[in-house]
Amino acid sequence: MRKENQSSTLEFILLGITGQQEQEYFFFILFLFIYPITLMGNLLIILVIYSDVCLHNPMYFFLANLSLVDVFFSSVTIPKMLANQLLGSKSISFGGCLTQMYFMIALGNTDSYILAVMAYDRALAISRPLHYTTIVSPKSCVLLVVASWVIGNANALPQTVLTASLSFCGNQKVTNFYCDITPLLKLSCSDIHFNVKMMYLGVSVFCMPLLFIVISYVLVFSTVLWVPSTKGVLKAFSTCGSHLTVVSLYYGTVMGMYFRPLTTYSLKDAVITVMYIAVTPMLNPFIYSLRNRDMKAALQKLFSKTIFS
Repeated sequence: MRKENQSSTLEFILLGITGQQEQEYFFFILFLFIYPITLMGNLLIILVIYSDVCLHNPMYFFLANLSLVDVFFSSVTIPKMLANQLLGSKSISFGGCLTQMYFMIALGNTDSYILAVMAYDRALAISRPLHYTTIVSPKSCVLLVVASWVIGNANALPQTVLTASLSFCGNQKVTNFYCDITPLLKLSCSDIHFNVKMMYLGVSVFCMPLLFIVISYVLVFSTVLWVPSTKGVLKAFSTCGSHLTVVSLYYGTVMGMYFRPLTTYSLKDAVITVMYIAVTPMLNPFIYSLRNRDMKAALQKLFSKTIFS
């Protein structure tokens, strides 16, 4: 197939999550339930943080950006899956597939780095409270978030360009409900050795923030051990507990998906992707709002204003 014709003629078939039509109906209903909750929950977090002056501080600024990324992240794949199920079609164009893959990599990396920034913020707040406002200034907060977006897109671009340069012939069935780099590499009839090396390099860039998160929490826990009061220890763990829960859910499923040989990937692995693409973005607002006293107070205040108005 000639390269100049490939982008206009090639289509991929998204096999879905299990490949069984009866089970696909179940996931369709599940996603139809999850997606609106994800949108409403994360947009509500952003609205509450924006509207309440008490929440105008670095921790909630980072949380609002995490919610924004989660809105985009789930919107890249779920609407297409729902539309295909409704229309009885599983096809996606070559350009649409690459676009979906690009944004999944970019947003996934951005999410990862914002989680690291949040851990860094909590570590400074607990270990260096007297210098916190000087170090974590409004300007530095904006720079950290912008850097997260830049790194995310910088990691996605070469992966997408390299995948676009491959030839695809014969089997065009993607073993997932969205275009992921792993099943696309398995479909290519080109030499993919360099692409595989770049993919693992990209995964390393994605997981690099995990090292900073671990270091941040080692610093947090070592500081907490010196706190003489039990109340201080409980407050510190309460502040960090929500973030640790999100990090465990996110990295646990992603590492289970990509930290293994390419040849072991199959359709059953699509079920794992549901966790970090759909479930984790939906749970984030509940984890942060239900375990955070300030967020619950701000939510009550917002609802009270809405009811009275």
